[in-house]
Amino acid sequence: MHGWRSPFWLPGGHAQTIWAALMSRDGWSAPVAWRRERWDTPDGDFIDVDFLDGPDTGPSTAPLVVLFHGLEGSSDSPYARALAGVAHHRGLRLAVPHFRGCSGELNRAPRAYHSGDFEEVGWILQRLRRSSSLPLWVMGVSLGGNALLRWAQEAGEQAATVVSAVAAVSAPLDLSACGHAIDQGVNRVLYARNFLKTMKPRALAKWAQFPGLFDATALREATTLYAFDNVFTAPLHGFKNTDDYWQRASSKPHLHRIRVPALVLNARNDPFVPASCLPQMKDVGPWVTLWQPAHGGHCGFAHGHPPGHLLDLPRAVLDWMASTA
Repeated sequence: MHGWRSPFWLPGGHAQTIWAALMSRDGWSAPVAWRRERWDTPDGDFIDVDFLDGPDTGPSTAPLVVLFHGLEGSSDSPYARALAGVAHHRGLRLAVPHFRGCSGELNRAPRAYHSGDFEEVGWILQRLRRSSSLPLWVMGVSLGGNALLRWAQEAGEQAATVVSAVAAVSAPLDLSACGHAIDQGVNRVLYARNFLKTMKPRALAKWAQFPGLFDATALREATTLYAFDNVFTAPLHGFKNTDDYWQRASSKPHLHRIRVPALVLNARNDPFVPASCLPQMKDVGPWVTLWQPAHGGHCGFAHGHPPGHLLDLPRAVLDWMASTA
């Protein structure tokens, strides 16, 4: 995957990114047979976790694969369904925890989720660890990838007692660089506006649940992710403002602290994640593997003939995780 190239019919980072969001095929021909569990959180809220159970063939030492989704994602995202197809084919179980409010039902607490939500990631992984003796292979996509890396950084040596390997795909490692990139020029039209179409109604539903929680007028007027985070994400999650949030939640400055096998995969033509902000080998320690192919856009690692599919991405990530065992 680190030498991966886009098929000839899908040139450029924008095309690859838009294809992944709107036109990709997950390679899974039937509805995924998710089994949902609702977990109560320590602060009186809940999250929903979707499980794809492996074949009922008795005791197995095959790992449990865990996926943390991206911004506004879910177990129905194309990359989640592609991973489900590959996991099923390989006889692996899969768990997709939903960040708060992302499973189709408004959560109870006056909070949502964010790119540095490592405490939530840690609580989820600890619960999975307690419920299973199987190795945990954990993958995070975009926002979920950054949050996963932040957890591994904060956990340090203890991370290896919980998981066997982690992988972050298209993660916004430098949130300031990525946030400003998505808010400018054509990116603002193609991507920021699209994210805000779902993020703002969801935030306003939270305001209706807790009137006065934030400045609803300012949120309605927000036309950038920076403005949205300044009104909603930052204050609801203990940050002073967007700049404080983006600085403290970024995983790039702490990659050298990771002490568990970690794959960090970013395409160099990702419109969300400028190549100039990607880490170099001097920024990471011996536990981190960097894959930075020239092509792939944001989660747009297409393969096959048109319309293409996403199966090569989870195959490559799972193969890498198997190689760390």
